[in-house]
Amino acid sequence: MAVEALVKKLKAFDTCTVSDALDRLGLEGATLGIRPMWPCRRIAGRAVTIKLKPQGEERTTRHLGTEAIDAAAPGDVLVMAMGGRTDVPGWGGLLSLAAEVKGLGGIVIDGACRDIDDSAEVGFPVYARAVVPITARGRVMQESFNRKIDFAGVPVCPGDLVIADGSGAVIVPLDHAEEVIAAAAEIAAREARMAAAVRDGRSIVEVMETGGYESMAGGGSKEEG
Repeated sequence: MAVEALVKKLKAFDTCTVSDALDRLGLEGATLGIRPMWPCRRIAGRAVTIKLKPQGEERTTRHLGTEAIDAAAPGDVLVMAMGGRTDVPGWGGLLSLAAEVKGLGGIVIDGACRDIDDSAEVGFPVYARAVVPITARGRVMQESFNRKIDFAGVPVCPGDLVIADGSGAVIVPLDHAEEVIAAAAEIAAREARMAAAVRDGRSIVEVMETGGYESMAGGGSKEEG
């Protein structure tokens, strides 16, 4: 299946359902601590990776993130590895403007960003760990882009699929995308039937038991509460 078709199907689910599908298949991909930095839309797309490192004696004239924006195609999602740092930003307002103008889907950052009001104003989705006001200049620099990275403990290769919403960010390995999406579809359909039963007035105890909710750990269903 073409990547564009996979992304379209992935967008139909939330991150919890996708995480459950990964669990069912014994795959890693769910991350912890990544949240929307403004009330932005759910995003899903092909990963374009960026890796940052501390600024040392080495100097560069190329601003971090710019090469990745230029290399990305409309709808792609930038995935920035910062090792979880929240004391310095890896992304700012001008980068959001450039990415939005190019039609990119959004960015997920294992670290901090800044200028979040500017990102919200131009409508560019930013998912990260924190927002800070300080500059990245003299503190971090780009190490690489479009190479395999570690993102919040999950390996990400360029071209893998990414989905993010209010519950967090999940990476779907491209090689397993079709089976993950198929599992997510089955999980979503099963939970939709259970939700319909609750709306029809059936006891939640009965619905959970007859629906086999507690036994679906190996059959995939998101935990509530």
